[in-house]
Formats: sequence, C-alpha cells, structure tokens
Amino acid sequence: MRKLLTLLTMFVLLAGTIALADTQVKLRNGDMTPAADGYVKAGHDRNGNTDYHISVHHLAMPTQLTPAKSNYVVWIQRPGQSPENAGMLKVNDKLEGTFDSTTPYKQFDVFVTAEDNPKAQMPSSLEVLRGVINNEK
Repeated sequence: MRKLLTLLTMFVLLAGTIALADTQVKLRNGDMTPAADGYVKAGHDRNGNTDYHISVHHLAMPTQLTPAKSNYVVWIQRPGQSPENAGMLKVNDKLEGTFDSTTPYKQFDVFVTAEDNPKAQMPSSLEVLRGVINNEK
C-alpha cells in the first residue's frame, strides 16, 4: 500500500510539473471580429525555445471584413520591440484556423491582423485577436 501511495504521489507531482510547462492563453478578439474565439498554447522545446500553437474558431474570412483583406498574419512582439511577421494564419471553410511556430523569445505579445500582403513588414490597424505569452522557465 505504501509503494502504491508513493507511486501515486510521484505521478501527481510529475503531472503537475508537465502541466506547468505549458502556458495556454485565451486570445482577446477585436471589434472587427466579435464572434472570433481562440487561444495560444506555448511550451519549451528541447533547446529552450518557445513553441507556440494558435487555434481559432468563428474567425470570418478576411475577404468578408470591411475593408476586405486577403489574409490574416500572425505577429509576435517582444516588450519594447517592433512587431515581427511570424507567418500567415489560414482559415478554412468552417471558419477555423491553426498556426504553429517557434521563437527564442520567452515573453511576447502574439496578435493577428488582417492584411493585403502575407509578407507585410508592419501590421495594419485591423487587429482581430491578441494575447500575451510569458513562458519563463
């Protein structure tokens, strides 16, 4: 019985440690997309970088926005730094989308904007989702 309790305690502690390794943040939606819902999950890879996964639902097609745009772009921005284009967020016919990437940063804002060009150098003012990641070890 004592061994079973010890094993159970170790399992609970290990599960708690694993759960703390991942951060999940709900993304706030903007005025342009009031029905949009999403989250970003962040964790550490074996090199200490931050892996992050964005999942969105009920996000209107960018062509349906006013003004209409051609795509959504994911941006990351470290405190006090300029935003960086992380890539394009594709939305399917069910108005769902995902995006996965890795960054060396531990603390950063992640946000999605509607853009005409997926390789935009600076984000437009058409922000649709935003969250803040703090993935310090």
